[in-house]
Amino acid sequence: MPFRTSREHFEELVNQALESLPEEYTQYFTNITVIVEDYPSSEEAGRVGVRRDELLGLFTGVPFPHKGGFFDIAPPLPDSILLFRKNIESICSSERQLVEEIRKTLVHEVGHYFGLSERDLRKYE
Repeated sequence: MPFRTSREHFEELVNQALESLPEEYTQYFTNITVIVEDYPSSEEAGRVGVRRDELLGLFTGVPFPHKGGFFDIAPPLPDSILLFRKNIESICSSERQLVEEIRKTLVHEVGHYFGLSERDLRKYE
């Protein structure tokens, strides 16, 4: 049975997960935002080749190792880490699992921000 919670509580758990990340990584978070959505769009799921009901998170933007350029001016739109609340909740049966899955998904997407591929990330699971 999926563990459901309010959007506000889910966002609080996401903020706690963000705060628990080591500063050695978060110091490089520039022009990046974390967004909670209920579900991914069909386009977002199709872009990564995953069924819409299976996608838990998605990084969109320019990976950190590829940043730089003309005077190191940040692009006008921020990079984003999207977390898909309903999909994450659907694989959890308790708040404890939800907290763990939020953190795991967030760390996975932060890995993409730092330029790691799915193959690279599998080594750390």
